[in-house]
Amino acid sequence: MYCTLSASLGRRTVAQNARVLQRASTVLRLGSKRRAAGRSSQLRTANLARTFATTRAVKEDATEPEPREVMEYDVVIVGGGPAGLAAAIRLKQQAAKEDQEINVIVVEKGGEIGAHTLSGACIETGPLEELFPDWKQQGAPLNQPALHDHMKLLTEKHALPIPHPPQMSNEGNYIVSLSNVVKWLGEKAEELGVDVFPGTAASQVLYAADGSVQGIVTNDAGVDKEFKPKSTFTPGIELHGKVTLFAEGCHGSLTKGLIRKLKLRDEDKFQTYGLGIKEVWEVEPEKHDPGSVVHTMGYPLDYQTYGGGFIYHMEDNKVSLGLVVGLDYQNPYLSPYKEFQRFKTHPFVANLLKGGRVLSYGARALVEGGLQSIPKLFFPGGALIGDTAGFVNVPKIKGTHNAMKSGILAADSAYKAIVTEGKGEGGPIVLADYEEAFKNSSIYKELYQVRNVRPSFHSPLGMWGGMVWSGLDTMFFKGRMPFTFQHPHPDHAMLQPAAMHTPIDYPKPDNELTFDILTSVSRTGTGHAENQPVHLRLKDDSVEIKKNLPEYAGPEQRFCPAGVYEYVDDEARPGQKRFQINSQNCIHCKTCDIKDPSQNINWVVPEGGDGPQYVDT
Repeated sequence: MYCTLSASLGRRTVAQNARVLQRASTVLRLGSKRRAAGRSSQLRTANLARTFATTRAVKEDATEPEPREVMEYDVVIVGGGPAGLAAAIRLKQQAAKEDQEINVIVVEKGGEIGAHTLSGACIETGPLEELFPDWKQQGAPLNQPALHDHMKLLTEKHALPIPHPPQMSNEGNYIVSLSNVVKWLGEKAEELGVDVFPGTAASQVLYAADGSVQGIVTNDAGVDKEFKPKSTFTPGIELHGKVTLFAEGCHGSLTKGLIRKLKLRDEDKFQTYGLGIKEVWEVEPEKHDPGSVVHTMGYPLDYQTYGGGFIYHMEDNKVSLGLVVGLDYQNPYLSPYKEFQRFKTHPFVANLLKGGRVLSYGARALVEGGLQSIPKLFFPGGALIGDTAGFVNVPKIKGTHNAMKSGILAADSAYKAIVTEGKGEGGPIVLADYEEAFKNSSIYKELYQVRNVRPSFHSPLGMWGGMVWSGLDTMFFKGRMPFTFQHPHPDHAMLQPAAMHTPIDYPKPDNELTFDILTSVSRTGTGHAENQPVHLRLKDDSVEIKKNLPEYAGPEQRFCPAGVYEYVDDEARPGQKRFQINSQNCIHCKTCDIKDPSQNINWVVPEGGDGPQYVDT
């Protein structure tokens, strides 16, 4: 994908201009060599003005600090997913409508737009139609309408039909590859003049002297695993914005620190999450039922573990299927990856898949907390949009429409402040009307109606109690009860000691329907440049061996869906174990940062462009 960059280079010489543009190109489109070979490395210059300045970035072994370029924008957007791109598109559309200019940049850590996007997905098209009423004529990749819904309760051998909750109806929706939809949105954003930079990891939030958010810094390139600069060292670029919109997706690496620092969420409030694991299969034509949407509850999960499966029949004999496991599960021996393998062995699922082949695999955490877990959405200098704020409607099993709608609302607020009211020069912009617009929006209305559904599964009756309450609430009460259930504890605190549970004996993979974890990881296209700092940081190197292994039986090796964590024999200390991190396997799902019972793992961004390269997910 091509990237655009334009600059107001002032009185620099031609040579100086060339150096600035070369540095900007190098840092802002930093991807691993294997992907860069397949992408254009050319730099196009657009018409809108940008301002460059210089700060200093210190090399550890250098006597002179390396200069760090500064680029000024009206709006900086962190994350090139549905929310970030919807915001960027809306800003440019508003400017074009009023014959105004607004400078917008989107930075995305994936090697390409859509490379890190993974979802079910059966999406509502309302916000897409707001942006592009003629999206069909423009060729948006929404090719398979959802035609009929089914809900099944799975026992070990049977699939029992159960009533389909009304909010789960998919009439008018489309079964899509969300990664392909996001790629299309990225192309549309570029056509409108947005500067879109994939392969660009945002590693730091910039704060002004008054504490307001000033922008972000992109990751330094060319740093070795000891955090020392290599001969290829290039400092990251500071991107300053009058408004910075954080659209990092679930549990964003910058957003989590931003929420803590600016106290955007009350101390007794927190987000809760699920882990979604999916595959895309090509099935035999006679088994394919285009437009069929199936959701399941029950097997393979026990009644105390929240979760469920999905099977969506896409176009071209493709089927998207997966399992979502609530990360508030209690049993440290549970492996979400192996539960997904068991899901595929159920006769209802196995009969569909036999004779087919796997095309792709992926996993990601998703927000499940609902309305009561949403933080304050704005702060001086910026706002939170999309999954990074937490707008997923869990009973609907949908979040893309809300993510895009939140991007549109934030864009309208930012455009009004920057262009209509001319703010941003005398102090930080505060998008208070964005939160007000959210409270008056369709997002708030639907999340309020279902706010008690997800936490109802925490009753002593587990799944059965949650199903009864959910049925009553969604069909009759519709959120009108005068109380709001709360989530009991953060997900990491829900894990119980191994002594309270029995190890789970999972069957070995058959390599026809079920596969070992490394085979699945090979289908993600994931990879990370060698000799760079490990992006999975331990706050204390001793915690895993001293606490997590003896108390929780080493849950990291089971909750990770990519085989990143292992407890292996310690050659230096015979008879003992050491904790090993295989960071090259990481598919950026963020589960470790969420579920680690000691909260000792901190997920940070690796070099831009690293991670999975999802296809048709």
